[in-house]
Amino acid sequence: MIIVTGSVTARTDSFDALRQASLDHVYRSRTEDGCISHSVQADCENPLRLFFYERWRDMAALKAHFVQPGSAEFIGAVRKLAASSEAVSLYEAREAPADDPA
Repeated sequence: MIIVTGSVTARTDSFDALRQASLDHVYRSRTEDGCISHSVQADCENPLRLFFYERWRDMAALKAHFVQPGSAEFIGAVRKLAASSEAVSLYEAREAPADDPA
């Protein structure tokens, strides 16, 4: 499984539009093959920051997601509406059995 995290910070005048673009991206992404979960949350410490958390079946599914037209449209919206964004982080993970704390 691949875990993806990232965040964007809106300008005060663009938060609502960036929030809606983010939600649209999340809803669309959830329908893609290989998407296990995809979400966006508002940061409690910085109300202009949106944090993304995604889980994908494998790298092939994530690469297919990145080339979707909707993903390119979302990146365009971020460039237009965000004051800043952090680099996307990717992690390879496996689910540990409940009886195996390691």
